[in-house]
This record gives sequence, structure tokens and C-alpha cells, in this order.
Amino acid sequence: MHSPDWFDSNNAFSGVQELPVCGASMPPGLLHTPLPALHDKEGVCVPPDLPDVIDAHVHLFPGPLFEAIWRWFEEWGWPIRYRLQAPEVIEYLLSRGVKHLVALHYAHKPGLAREMNRWMAELCAREPRVTGLATVFPGEEGSVELLEEAFDLGLQGVKLHCHVQCMGPDAPSLEEVYQACVSRDLPMVMHAGREPKSPGYDCDPHAICSAARIEEVLRSYPKLRLCVPHLGADEFDSYERLIQRYDNLWLDTTMILADYFPESECAWRMLSVRPDRIMYGSDFPSLPYAWDRELRRIAARGDLESSVEAILSLTARSFYRLD
Repeated sequence: MHSPDWFDSNNAFSGVQELPVCGASMPPGLLHTPLPALHDKEGVCVPPDLPDVIDAHVHLFPGPLFEAIWRWFEEWGWPIRYRLQAPEVIEYLLSRGVKHLVALHYAHKPGLAREMNRWMAELCAREPRVTGLATVFPGEEGSVELLEEAFDLGLQGVKLHCHVQCMGPDAPSLEEVYQACVSRDLPMVMHAGREPKSPGYDCDPHAICSAARIEEVLRSYPKLRLCVPHLGADEFDSYERLIQRYDNLWLDTTMILADYFPESECAWRMLSVRPDRIMYGSDFPSLPYAWDRELRRIAARGDLESSVEAILSLTARSFYRLD
């Protein structure tokens, strides 16, 4: 599959269980300087003692846009270990025993989403073990029609990124996007946690993102199925309480349990508090460490035996209504 020529790689880029309070585990501005690669050893397959694995957080972009994103990470984030193009990403994970992938992408400016969605739909049509989400730049002209087209093409939800798109979850431009998801009963994945904050973004994630703002969305759209990635980092305690209070909120683990960022035991505790609302995700291929690092750490935890199947597959199957 070729990369479309419209990409400009130069511009890419009550009843709540009372538990001990965990403070924010990450310092403000986690990416105030780039982080290092780990060069850790990778496994050849999913750890054999684990149940089926669905990776609910895999990024797929056309070639030039992937390369531009990787350049951003090299400058502001961390070295990219797996510089694989979209078909290679799919083959890499499926050949290592991952049963199903949820493919995410996001438009960083208006005018890109329609062709990005068409590209994603074409890619997913070739491999039934990949479920793709649509994207949109909130506030761009024809957003609802754009999403309706994407859903008709088979995309199974929407991915947004507050840091990249510079909008908070309570932005008025998001109202029609929320309604589009609700009307089709399709989920939304929104990077709305405050971290990682970086000077490489054009806005301050700490100023526009918060668990309190997410709670307002959950209250306003009780039929919206919303997933906040990265366990809501860095507000772990707040998100732990939200998943106890709201049945329309899900979280994914992406990168938080890999012992790469500073972490809190509160992040691990969330997995047992409500495993029916937690999904495993990797962030592959844009990683600075081995693809299976988080899986191996989950497998090593002796306190997750009753929760691990839900976290690794059952919750994602329910959230995305996978067969």
C-alpha cells in the first residue's frame, strides 16, 4: 500500500470504594527533555502463560506521516525502536501471537481526516484481525458528514488526541463529535490525560486536560462509551475513582505499566479495582523499549490472576464489540 501524496511530512505532526489516595506519580512536564531508549531484550512471542491478547492501542499512519511523527518523538520524546510501516506493524504483532489489534490514528490539522479515514478503512478491510478507528479534527467543516462516511466504510469509533489537536475534552467543537459517536453507539478513544507534557506541543496539556473535565463529559453524555488511554496519567487516583463511579468510562494501560515512566502502585491497583473497564494497549510501534515489555510485567504480577483475562482481551472485546 502506497502512502497518499496529500500528506505533508514537514507539517506533521457515590458507591465508590474508599481507597488510599495516590498522588500524581509523574512530575509536571514529563517530557521536558527527551527520554532514553532502554535496549532491553524482546520476546519472540506473547508470554505463553497469558490468555489471549488484544492490543487495544496500536498506531497506524501512512508512511510520510509516520516518519514525521517519529521525527517529533526523536526530538521531543524518545528514540523509536520499531520504525515499521503500517502493514509491517500488523504482521509483526499478529505473527507474535497477538490475537487482534485496534488501530488508532489522529489528524493534526483540518483537511486530512477524510483521506486518513479512507486509508485506514482500506487497510483494515484487508485484515479482519484489525479494527480501525476514524479520526477528525474537531471544528473542521463537515465533521459530522466526515465521520458518517468513515463509519459507513467500517471504522468502529473515533480517536482524538487533546495534546496534538490542542483542545480540551470540554471544548464546544467536540459536542458534535460526541453526538456522532452516541448516534451510532460507537466508542471514542481520547488522549485526555495531562501527561506526557512536552514543549513540543503547541499547547499546555496541563491547562486543557484534567479528570474533572472528563467527568463533565461523562455526565453530559451518559451514553458515550469513552476510553482514556495511559490510565489517565498522571491523575491515577482521580481516574480510579471515576471508573468506579461511571459505567461509560474505560481506560487502557498503554506504556504506564512498562516501568519506563515513573509509576505509582495506584496505577497497578486500578487493574483489580475494575478490570471490566481496563484494556491492555502497547502504543506499538512508537516505543523506546521491547514490544512485549508491558505484557511480561503483567504476566509477572501474582496479584492479577483473577483480572488478567479481562485486561488482556475480554474488556476490549466488550468495548469494541468484537466477534
